[in-house]
Amino acid sequence: MSLPRSPTAARLSTAIAATGALAMLLAGCGSDDSAGNAMRRGGGAAPVLTETVSLGAVTDEYIALATARANEAIDVTPRISSVVSAIHFDEGQAVQMDEVLVELDSREIRADLDLAEANLRERRSRYGRLETLAASQVVSEVELEEIQAQLQVAEAQVNSARARLEDTVIRAPFSGTVGLRRISIGGLVQPNTVITTLDDIGVMKLEFSVPEEYLAVVREGLDIEASGAAFPGRMFDGAVISVDSRIDPMTRSLAVVAELPNEDRALKPGMFLQVVIARRREDVVLAAEAALVPRQGRQYVFVVDDGRALEREVKLGSRTPGAVEIVNGLEAGEEIVTQGVQRLRDGLPVRMANAPSRSGAPGAAASQPQ
Repeated sequence: MSLPRSPTAARLSTAIAATGALAMLLAGCGSDDSAGNAMRRGGGAAPVLTETVSLGAVTDEYIALATARANEAIDVTPRISSVVSAIHFDEGQAVQMDEVLVELDSREIRADLDLAEANLRERRSRYGRLETLAASQVVSEVELEEIQAQLQVAEAQVNSARARLEDTVIRAPFSGTVGLRRISIGGLVQPNTVITTLDDIGVMKLEFSVPEEYLAVVREGLDIEASGAAFPGRMFDGAVISVDSRIDPMTRSLAVVAELPNEDRALKPGMFLQVVIARRREDVVLAAEAALVPRQGRQYVFVVDDGRALEREVKLGSRTPGAVEIVNGLEAGEEIVTQGVQRLRDGLPVRMANAPSRSGAPGAAASQPQ
């Protein structure tokens, strides 16, 4: 059970509460006046260190995502429908141009060729006889022209049969490496049947896109370096061999093809690689990174003008170690605060601690901002 408080105790409690509120108010006033105290300690102006905004060069790097593909690549398919009679390659084997890969059953086609050749011989013999009779005008010119046309048809039939016979032997159209075998001896193949794949991977091609602002940088013959997750720490050197003549209006990017030597066959078609494209720009406005004051997603700096720190919003570009590109908001030659920005407000008087002393006394030590 609580006891009733005396009037004296109540007055004492009220006095203590009032004293605490007064102390808090005085503490708040002292905190708000910290900048003014700093000014009085610095002789009326806050000491700061500044640097001059300058012009310099920056190198932009764009990482393009590239897909590797073989220099030449095809699906090996037959031109005719027939039965596989022989296979002359192993999976993953390196083959040379015109090397035989597969043979198809050619018995029926050879019979057709023999028949066409026999017909051709008969037509030639008949044409020879009629040509002799035409010289003595026993055979008319019309009859001679008819048998000559038949002779040409017979020659075409022979050529057609020979072509079909050649199609029964499937050869490598270029040197490369064959892939997995997808047929078996005795199997029926048709023109849309994939027998295997053939890739020339001695040289690899990279296809990637770069933003249109790199149009002046990317050109045929430009040296590049590519890297991939499959080979950490290894760089593959190559050069650009082709640049598209058009910019994609949707992505505002430019298609590029580069070529990489691949003597050790480390790269495979379809691999994912990264290509770094560098662009150097001159006469760029650069400011010290320490001068930036971030606030609510924006960047500000304090420009020293007529002894006062003026807050100014800036737009940033590329960054380099210790410096940053200023796209908008500053000009070369302006002085900006790099140290002591924490206690500055817009329009506050400042004293550049890195400037010579007004008294001109040699050896005067510059005061460092706290």
